[in-house]
Amino acid sequence: AERTRPRDPYLDGHGRVWFCGQAGNYLAYLEPETGAFKRYRLDPGTHPHNLIIDREDQVWYAGNRASHVGRLDPDSGDIVKYPMPDPKVTDPHTLIWEQNGDLWFTAQNSNAVGKLAVESGEIGFVPVAADRSRPYGIVMDSSNRPWAALFGRNALGVVDPERMAMKEYPLPATNTRPRRLAITSDDIVWYVDYARGYLGRLDPATGEVREWLAPGGERALPYAMGVDDRDRLWFVESPNASSRLVGFDPESEDFFSVTPLESGGLTARHMVFHAPTRTLWFGTDANTIARARVP
Repeated sequence: AERTRPRDPYLDGHGRVWFCGQAGNYLAYLEPETGAFKRYRLDPGTHPHNLIIDREDQVWYAGNRASHVGRLDPDSGDIVKYPMPDPKVTDPHTLIWEQNGDLWFTAQNSNAVGKLAVESGEIGFVPVAADRSRPYGIVMDSSNRPWAALFGRNALGVVDPERMAMKEYPLPATNTRPRRLAITSDDIVWYVDYARGYLGRLDPATGEVREWLAPGGERALPYAMGVDDRDRLWFVESPNASSRLVGFDPESEDFFSVTPLESGGLTARHMVFHAPTRTLWFGTDANTIARARVP
């Protein structure tokens, strides 16, 4: 389908690559070996923003404009919806698993981070203190705490799951706009600064922040971001119709790889690393699903 904004891929236990058709109101999967696709229609107006897959290969998605998190059973096609219980929180954005199988999510325009207990279906929220903080990308650290990029401000936030409260870490430049996050095995938090064109590193133990200007410079618009099994960071620069996949090695502190996307790519919004195949997957606004094999 043309220009349905395929995004936020995630691999299931069969090696199928699931993704959201955000503008087309569907979920679908790609079989990489054959190139075959299968689509599951969602209600008009759902605009699915992100999906993740559980151990039973059930597909959980963010119904971004329909105020729910949904669970799709791929075998039957049945969908269970978990509506947002607070009228002030309406736009689940990006989902992530915690260690016990529950999920957390950001709600960008509702200015909150939410948790959904999978067993009970109960949903709770942690509001962000400052208005228009726009919690966006989300990752989990080894202590089972969700970190959120506060895209509306120059800050990152981490949630204490016991207290359901957020602690914020300010970033030095006031015009920083962190959009996506990645965490390396040492629990260092990395972010891409969409406004200034930097890759940033936050050490939560000290609060120290370090930054590196992206190869594309201040207008690189780094967005989709991931980390591989060697703790190297990857992100896509998307300044125009010639997007590039960039690799950064924290050990040498070098950008060691810059690869133009064959399709042009336009914008790549979210990225996942699949360890068994050592591949990065992301969707692009050029209406493609992209795979990169990492060295």
